[in-house]
Amino acid sequence: MRGLVVAIQFLTRLPTPRIAVSSAQFATSIRWFPAVGLIVGLLVAGATWSGAWIDPWIGALAGLLAWVAVTGALHLDGLGDIADAAGAAHKGREKISAVLADPHIGSFGAVAIALQLIAKLILLHTMMERNLLAGLILVPFAARIGPLLWVRLPALHDGLGARFRNAVRPVDLGLWAMAWLLVLLVAPGLIAMPLLLLLWALWLRRKIGGISGDGHGAGIELVESGLLFALLLADRTL
Repeated sequence: MRGLVVAIQFLTRLPTPRIAVSSAQFATSIRWFPAVGLIVGLLVAGATWSGAWIDPWIGALAGLLAWVAVTGALHLDGLGDIADAAGAAHKGREKISAVLADPHIGSFGAVAIALQLIAKLILLHTMMERNLLAGLILVPFAARIGPLLWVRLPALHDGLGARFRNAVRPVDLGLWAMAWLLVLLVAPGLIAMPLLLLLWALWLRRKIGGISGDGHGAGIELVESGLLFALLLADRTL
């Protein structure tokens, strides 16, 4: 369970026992990312449900604030960096690397983060109106299966993306794939997950050139929004 604790420490701001791990042990924590997503989903759904007792919009706002707080805006930061890098992609690979290494946010990144927050707020509101709480719990879980697949993309630099590359085993993918198949019984809209993961991988490969920690974070954010929309679409059609 050490890997789960390390994954919680890395992906969230939740209090956990501090443990020392090697670089290799840290890399294996990626195997637990989907489990951390389930924890995030429970907290976000709980906040959304509690706020919805007052008003659906209050519930959506509470859920959004919980989502940002529990993750420490880690993935939003990645989204902003990738948006800025994409805006500079026409200037070549060196410029992309320089933008990703720059701690400051640019106009593309600011707009991307703002749009993502607005999208999640509206999607959360609609999820509560349609009483899709179970699906909301499972969205962060499904989105965090993505990094286990995206690690196979070329690493942009010797950072998090490269460190995780050799830590994912076929058995890890198999177990989480089976878990995803089971949750489809509860939330059929999550059937969209493989397509969303593939689209993000293809976009990263074509536009950015490979994977990095920012690519993982941005992908998680966008896949979460995509899955919320897919759940609403499935509820509308079923």
